[in-house]
Amino acid sequence: MRRDGLFRRLVIAATVVWMAVFGVVPNLLVLGASVSHPSPTTFLSPGFTLGNYALLLDGIHAQILFSSLKLSAAVTAICFGLAYPFAALLARAGRRTRHVLLVLVVIPFWTNSLVRTYAMTVLLNTSGLVNRVLFALGLIDAPLTLLYTTGAVVAGLVYTLLPFMILPLYAALDRFDPRLEEAARDLGAGRFQVLWYIKLPLVLPGIITGCMLVFLPGLGMFYVADVLGGAKTMLVGNFIRDQFLVTRQWPLGAAASTLLTMIMIVLLLIYWWSQRRIHEGKLDV
Repeated sequence: MRRDGLFRRLVIAATVVWMAVFGVVPNLLVLGASVSHPSPTTFLSPGFTLGNYALLLDGIHAQILFSSLKLSAAVTAICFGLAYPFAALLARAGRRTRHVLLVLVVIPFWTNSLVRTYAMTVLLNTSGLVNRVLFALGLIDAPLTLLYTTGAVVAGLVYTLLPFMILPLYAALDRFDPRLEEAARDLGAGRFQVLWYIKLPLVLPGIITGCMLVFLPGLGMFYVADVLGGAKTMLVGNFIRDQFLVTRQWPLGAAASTLLTMIMIVLLLIYWWSQRRIHEGKLDV
């Protein structure tokens, strides 16, 4: 028993040290860099300033930030619209069908997302599969410009991030007790009322989790914008990369990174609030 207790304490201590060294400390360094002054020789100089955050909300930087937020929000909405019906079907399917569908959802994880992004260029270029099919169907007379557009970036992000929306929604819908829905209908509730007042509040944590797993990566997947957008569409991830590796404006890049962390914290607080309200039986949309 003593050996088990000692082993448990060692494992916990090692986990805490690992998270502190590779999680907390790097984030504190980025936070410190975000309030430092830029320097042309040492990349940053000691001092305290909020000018880097103000610069993010000024001019071209604000345009990049807000356009990236809008694009990621659109990707999140598309993923939710596609994932919710599929997750509902998955939750109601039989065991064998469910296993097959889950394998199909997980299959993309077997290949690196960068490789899959490059594979999409084969589909979307002027001589790619999409244009060939449209030609064969007689729907177009000239090849469409699909690659290096904002639409291509959105398609690439949806393709990459859709499984991250499906799995949390499936987990939430699978835990939903169908007897609650039957009871509500027996009491005279319509389909919309059942969905809005019964089902949606109970699966809200899964919805928030899926949105977190799509929205935040959608802001930072700079390689999707580079490969499919031809650097014409810039995400926050592209901006952060350029500040650290191209313009050498480390404090500004650190401020943008900290902003993404703050967005993640807000979403985590919303998730925690929804879970707490469900446990208290007070959640109502």
